[in-house]
Amino acid sequence: MTAKIKKRTNGLKDKKVLITAGPTWVPIDDVRVISNTATGETGLLLAEEVKKMGASVRLLLGPSLLESRLVNSKYTESFKFFSDLREKLSRELVRRKYDVVIHSAAVSDYQPRHAHRRKIPSGRKNLALKLAATPKIIDSIKKQDPALMLVGFKFEPQAAAKELHKEAVHLAERCGAEIVVANTIRNNLYEAYIVKEGKLSGPFCSKRNLAVHLVRCIAERLSKNAA
Repeated sequence: MTAKIKKRTNGLKDKKVLITAGPTWVPIDDVRVISNTATGETGLLLAEEVKKMGASVRLLLGPSLLESRLVNSKYTESFKFFSDLREKLSRELVRRKYDVVIHSAAVSDYQPRHAHRRKIPSGRKNLALKLAATPKIIDSIKKQDPALMLVGFKFEPQAAAKELHKEAVHLAERCGAEIVVANTIRNNLYEAYIVKEGKLSGPFCSKRNLAVHLVRCIAERLSKNAA
């Protein structure tokens, strides 16, 4: 008797995926901002991989100088400021039922307590800014839609695998993420790990390699949930 071969299912086929990517700005005055060094590359790579798997993708992309066919496509909506991302993400979750949210944007942790309405004169010898913590956008996602799968990101410069694992587990417990990517830059080299169900896999030493493995993990999790 010939054994039947079980066909591998593609858990992302026809699923709806929302991805955030790139940096966020917070205003100092009408012309100056505080930002970070994120490029949005990881989110763009993830969007490409998700589309290859047959999913419908929506990309919220912060200020990015990268060239990609997705940057100016119908799948992408741009944002600049922290408040823009927060509003657009919340609106998307109301407007459309998503199966997965991949929150890879490098969200501003702090913002000036009071942004000046006009340009601060440039002749000042000293300028002090008082900063306040911004709300954690990732903490609101599962509260708005508990049924979706949430993938979070945690970046810790110069961190070793043990510390990255600990930070990823803490983030997952706090926001309810099923998967967390913990990444770092050590000795000018990229290094990332995927944490799923408390277990660490990796390292992945390029953003493209991470994107391929992460999308595979998401598809497998969706297939498992559907079984």
